[in-house]
Amino acid sequence: MTQVELGLDTFGDVSVGSDGQPKAMDQVLRDVVAEAVLADQVGIDFIGLGEHHRSDFAISAPEIVLAAIAGQTSRIRLGTAVTVLSSDDPVRVFQRFSTLNAVSKGRAEVILGRGSFSESYALFGYDMANYDQLFEEKLDLFAHLLRAPEVTWQGETRAPLVGQKVYPPLGPQGLTTWVGVGGSPESVVRVVRQDLRLMLAIIGGDPRRFVPYVDLYHRAVAQLGRAARPIGVHSPGFVAKTDEAAREGLWPHYREMFGRIGRERGWPPVTKDRFLAEVEQGSLYVGSAETVARKIAATVRTLKIDRFDMKYATGPQPHEALLDGIALYGETVIPMVRDMLATDRAVA
Repeated sequence: MTQVELGLDTFGDVSVGSDGQPKAMDQVLRDVVAEAVLADQVGIDFIGLGEHHRSDFAISAPEIVLAAIAGQTSRIRLGTAVTVLSSDDPVRVFQRFSTLNAVSKGRAEVILGRGSFSESYALFGYDMANYDQLFEEKLDLFAHLLRAPEVTWQGETRAPLVGQKVYPPLGPQGLTTWVGVGGSPESVVRVVRQDLRLMLAIIGGDPRRFVPYVDLYHRAVAQLGRAARPIGVHSPGFVAKTDEAAREGLWPHYREMFGRIGRERGWPPVTKDRFLAEVEQGSLYVGSAETVARKIAATVRTLKIDRFDMKYATGPQPHEALLDGIALYGETVIPMVRDMLATDRAVA
């Protein structure tokens, strides 16, 4: 295993200010830029911004925010926690990211997915009845754009391309491209078929339940004659000075966010016991630096992954608390995780 990459993700959750009231989205976006600048300064490998089109998340155009971050950082890699490819045009997505890659001197990445919310489909005029076909075809076109200076392609979800050049072109290093997968075997095989990187979105339950998907990925690689690409995991978490401070600091915001989404989707009310069970045994990486580091290291070992991205903002957490958590993640959690994994290799 090469040195694991450790990143952070955010959806730009609308946070609360010192008066306890939700901040305006313009301020939330400026806060996200400041958080990413701090992440760069404390040695975090990657910052991912998720695309949403809802009142509780401020980021609808992640590439614009990433470009602002690029101008204030020097080393951190810049990408999306998800780009909802199904309701976008693959050519425009390619152009936006090839542009970001150029202005950031090769630091851009993209994580493509269908998204966990449906608002973008109606907003941009797409029918959810075509959910599978939209993603299948658009991912195929995007993969073509990554690999050839001239593209000929035909499908049913957009106009065909014949010998089309798309600008600006990528440099010789190309564009690091992941596909977000929530646990569908068909989605894992699709990633291998398109020869892209697999990002497992694990937002609940024991991470070990994803071992079969990692095994499936490697079987598909062998059967299809592909090269094995890095595998990543995205999961929520929060770091504070102590386990108690992290749990009590996150819980009211976690309850508010999941309560709101649960009411929309008909889920039962979230309970603190369930929250604590996810912290103890599931996919919530919440606690002191040592607690979070041990849990991340365990997931890396179990799933044999190459990248771990922690979604560091959940619900309306204050910006100041997020800054403190980012500093602890970069300055303490990351060195601990790497020491733990290095010790494993030395013992082996």
